[in-house]
Amino acid sequence: MTRDDPRKQLTDRAVTIEQARDLLGGTDAASMELSSRRTGMSFQRTRMSADRTLMSIIRTALSLIGFGFTIYQFFGHMLEVPGSGLRPHAPRNFGVALVALGMVLLTLGIVYHVRYMQQLRAERQLMIGEGLIHGESHYPISLTLITAGLLWLLGLMAIVSMTFNVAPFA
Repeated sequence: MTRDDPRKQLTDRAVTIEQARDLLGGTDAASMELSSRRTGMSFQRTRMSADRTLMSIIRTALSLIGFGFTIYQFFGHMLEVPGSGLRPHAPRNFGVALVALGMVLLTLGIVYHVRYMQQLRAERQLMIGEGLIHGESHYPISLTLITAGLLWLLGLMAIVSMTFNVAPFA
């Protein structure tokens, strides 16, 4: 492991339950147990907070993707109106740009979420290994992350449909 490896950094700063007792002046077992449970619950709260952050990114990306596709559809029909001053590819280009911006935002949000969750899991596993917290509850895969992935695929299908004028959205 390199010096910049987050697991090495976590291992270097971790303390055992006995070291924690010594640092805190020999606290009783009940206090240590309660502290351990509160720390374990804080990991769950942090995980849910990361999910809420991804949900806000999903909302913004969905707005961009939906608005881009709406612009494409609406102004695409406006091209058929006689006397409209729109260039033929303007609605498509602007719509694709908005959908692409939504997908870039969503991609960055997914990457950030996955990396953050990996670091959180690594720290949690280290604390479980040291006996500082209980590892009874598991970290299920995030339904928010699955939703973000499905939205990303939907955005990709929208771009393909808009660019090449093919199904399912043509």
